[in-house]
Amino acid sequence: MVRNYALLFLGVFACSISVILIKGSHTHPLLVVPIRLLLAVIFLLPVFGADLKKHRATYSIAYVRRTTLPALVLAAHFISWTYGARMTLAAQSSLIVNLAPIAIPFFLHPLVGEKINRSEILGTSIAILGVFLLTAHDVFSGGGDAWGNAICFLSMLLFAWYLALGRANRDFPSIWLYVVPVYLQAGLLCFVLAIPWLGTFEAGSSREWLLLLGLAIIPTIIGHSLLNFSMRHFRGQIVSLCNVGQFLFATVMAYFIFQEYPDPLFYAASVIVVGGIALVVFSAPTPPPRMR
Repeated sequence: MVRNYALLFLGVFACSISVILIKGSHTHPLLVVPIRLLLAVIFLLPVFGADLKKHRATYSIAYVRRTTLPALVLAAHFISWTYGARMTLAAQSSLIVNLAPIAIPFFLHPLVGEKINRSEILGTSIAILGVFLLTAHDVFSGGGDAWGNAICFLSMLLFAWYLALGRANRDFPSIWLYVVPVYLQAGLLCFVLAIPWLGTFEAGSSREWLLLLGLAIIPTIIGHSLLNFSMRHFRGQIVSLCNVGQFLFATVMAYFIFQEYPDPLFYAASVIVVGGIALVVFSAPTPPPRMR
């Protein structure tokens, strides 16, 4: 059990590094996303190939078609997240984008028919109040982060939709037979969108390649894989709530790396947001079986 908790802790930490790597890179946001995703696909191909061979009899083109919508949503999420992460403080962007647990029930209701209870609605309202306080403060103080907050909130909604689609597609023979086609299609779409900015990429910069390689390996492969592993050993509510802790790691790292100092209101708003999320995740019904 201690080992499982340690792996959950490591997964949350790995995902929290995403905002640091994005802010540290000078590559255009529309280029960051396809490079990140396509590098992840390259590293995951051996796992995908092994699972494809194992499930060849049941895995068909129909499964691949069902990954197109999740790929489009993931592409939109990553693009908006990359833009938003650079527009506001790492602490705020990480806190807002990890509000996904409060939005997921509202996507699951039309997708798979899961009902929304009063506690989930109350918790969502409380968490959004915390985000409103942060954004209102940025607007009236002239801090310039209000648009960044708004973009991160949009990115959060897209991420919640992506996760809900994953729940709806839980019948896939393997998690890798689902995520690798999703990553590949999202990466190719973003590459097409990024063509006008290809000339701006510093292809000879080892620093940029290391940052982008880090994005592909640490949060995308290691972080997401460990969270998926944790979902098999803990209640989904526990993993969701622990994952919100990404903003704590991001706050500490941004303090030492970028000298970012969140306003005191941020900490008060964080308590409100985390309280709302806790109310949502612990009042959620028991989830159905997940993908293997």
